[in-house]
Amino acid sequence: MTETVGILGLGAYAPERVMTNADWAELVDTSDEWITTRTGIKERRFAAADETSADMAVSAAHRVLDDAGLDATDIDEIILATDTPEMYAPDTAAFVQYQLGAREIPAFDLAGSGCAGFLMALDVARTRAQLGRKRVLVLAVELISRLMNWNDRDTCVLFGDAAGGAVVGPGEDVIGMLGAAAGTDGSKAGILCLEAGGTRVPFSAEVAAAGLHQKVVMHGREVFREAVRRMSQVTHELLEQAGKSLSDIALVVPHQANMRILEAVGKRLGLAPERVFSNIREYGNTGSASVPLALCHARAQGRIAAGDLVLLTSFGAGFHWAGLLLEF
Repeated sequence: MTETVGILGLGAYAPERVMTNADWAELVDTSDEWITTRTGIKERRFAAADETSADMAVSAAHRVLDDAGLDATDIDEIILATDTPEMYAPDTAAFVQYQLGAREIPAFDLAGSGCAGFLMALDVARTRAQLGRKRVLVLAVELISRLMNWNDRDTCVLFGDAAGGAVVGPGEDVIGMLGAAAGTDGSKAGILCLEAGGTRVPFSAEVAAAGLHQKVVMHGREVFREAVRRMSQVTHELLEQAGKSLSDIALVVPHQANMRILEAVGKRLGLAPERVFSNIREYGNTGSASVPLALCHARAQGRIAAGDLVLLTSFGAGFHWAGLLLEF
C-alpha cells in the first residue's frame, strides 16, 4: 500500500473532578434549569489542584500515542493549541516536549485563536507532514477553571477543563484528511475576548483588583450569529473542495460551545439531530479541546464506522473559524 499523510491516532483526557449545575447553584445566583435551558450543559470536569495545562496535555498525548502505536521518540514536531498556557513564557509546548520524553524537536504553541485552535493546528500539521514526511503531534488543552472568574454567572458555568489531540503523519492505514478550510474576521475580535493582560491593557494591581484579568467579554447574540454562520459556511466550503455533498457526511462534530448553537448549525445545514454529535451535556465548553474530545467520544460510542466521512467544524475568539473533512 502507498503511504499517505493522515491521522495516525487520536486521544483525549478529562480530569476526574465533576462540577455539576447544582454545585454552581451553591456558589452563584443560578440554577440547573437556568443553565440547562440556555446551554444544554449539566456538568463539566475541573482539573485537580496540582494539575496544570502541561500535565493535562501530556495525559492526552500518551493516549494519542497509544492509539497510534507510537512512542514519544517517534514524534518529529509538537503543535499545541491553548488559551490557558502553563505560563506567559515559554510556551506550553516546551513543557510538554520535556515531560513527554520527546526528542529535542520543534515544539510551539498556537495561542489566542480560541476554540478554533485545534483544527487550525491540525491544518498546519498536515502541511508540515506533507512537506517533510514528519510525524506531528497536535494537542489542544484548556484549563479554564484556573483562570476564569468564578463569580461571573454568565460565563463561569459554561466551561470545563480537558485536553485532546491527534498525531498526523504518513502511513498506510490512516484517517484521511480530505480537506481543510479556515478564516478570520478581525473586525469582530471584540465580541469574544479577554482584554486584559496584553500590551493594550497590561496586567497591574488595578487590573487585578477589578478582576479584568479574568473577565471574558462575550457578546452572546453576535457570537451566536457568527458561530452559526461561519461553521455552516466552512462546511459548504469543505464539501465543495472535496467534491462531496451533505448526504455523504455520516457525522458532523462541531465545537461544543452551546447546545443552541449546535442545534442551529444542524438546522441551517438541514441535518437530522443524530447527525450532529454532542457531548456538551457532560463536559461543557472545553475550548480548543472540545473537538478532539468529542471526536474521541463519538468513535468510542460507535458513531463512526470504517469508510465514514466526518466533518469537524469550530469557531473561536479572533473571530476565527475552521473546518476539516476526515475519512475513517
